Amino acid sequence: MNADRQKTALFAGSFDPFTIGHEAIVRRGLGIFDRIIIGIGYNENKHGTWTPDERLEAIRGLYSGEPRVNVELYTGLTVDYAVKSGARFLLRGVRGAIDFEYERNLADINRAISGIETVILISEPDMAIVSSSMVRELLHNGYDISRYVAGNFIIKSK
Repeated sequence: MNADRQKTALFAGSFDPFTIGHEAIVRRGLGIFDRIIIGIGYNENKHGTWTPDERLEAIRGLYSGEPRVNVELYTGLTVDYAVKSGARFLLRGVRGAIDFEYERNLADINRAISGIETVILISEPDMAIVSSSMVRELLHNGYDISRYVAGNFIIKSK
């Protein structure tokens, strides 16, 4: 397919860590889009639990056999990176009403400044409790997080 006509979506986040909920959104998104770019946004002044390079390596490993998924690091506004990377859509996942309101406002702003549309997928019911912040909190308190993180994501102990 002509690269200009491909339906490419940018699925962006800090992914600190990349959870089973994120993985489910990508899986479902591949049924809609020709290509998904997983954009790991990072701010050099913020220090996450996993470094940007650790996240990049782990997520790339997870999708090493899927040619329709690219994993990249970026800084700056997500919508600017979407334009730069050739994505015509932003892919987002929401767990509930609070997430939806936040994402709807972002979608309106991003469409106004770039023309890029946002496609929102509602999480599967069994994924609705899973968030990166919840996983980090469990990890920092000594709990096993392996059932909440995707595939080969690096498990760090505190």
